[in-house]
Amino acid sequence: MPKKSRHVKVLQSKRRKERQQLSATTVQPPVVTKIRKPVAPTPSAGTPIPRATLSTARYPYVVAELRRIGILAGITLAVLIVLALVLS
Repeated sequence: MPKKSRHVKVLQSKRRKERQQLSATTVQPPVVTKIRKPVAPTPSAGTPIPRATLSTARYPYVVAELRRIGILAGITLAVLIVLALVLS
């Protein structure tokens, strides 16, 4: 079975750093004030999140891997074309 990708280790270390930064910051209690003006409604939980935000948040390494696959496919195609011209 293949080893885990390096990206997994990078993501795990980033998450660990984020947790450390969050725990290091102090949390201040919220300030309660009375508001007399009507407040605009905030987006509900049912509001859809843009797809680009979801994909980059979950899979930040996909774009780099797709680029690498495209380059390899282009090189392979070029080699096949050269071989077809040389061998015919």
